[in-house]
Amino acid sequence: MDNLKGKVLNLKDEIAYADGAVISKTLLKKATGNITLFSFDKGQGLSEHTSPFDAVVHVVEGEGAFIIAGKMTTAKEGEMIIMPANIPHDVQAAEQPFKMLLTMIRSES
Repeated sequence: MDNLKGKVLNLKDEIAYADGAVISKTLLKKATGNITLFSFDKGQGLSEHTSPFDAVVHVVEGEGAFIIAGKMTTAKEGEMIIMPANIPHDVQAAEQPFKMLLTMIRSES
């Protein structure tokens, strides 16, 4: 991860798709939060879960489907969505593969 500091990254090229899989690549990990790049093959996703972090998702390629507190929405390339801490959510690549950059920021107690 330290070898990425000061380097210009093309996020679309930093992670590949894998058949039938979700792939993740941590770009930065700190006590205050993490930045992780994900690729989701078509039909793949992360099942419903909660996180103690506010999570900012920036869609890098394709379109993702997000269910946050039971409400479904989609975000496509160039769009972002904020998922609040401690609220159930899931992420799916419903119609096509997609890539997203996830920035998790620790919530204040």
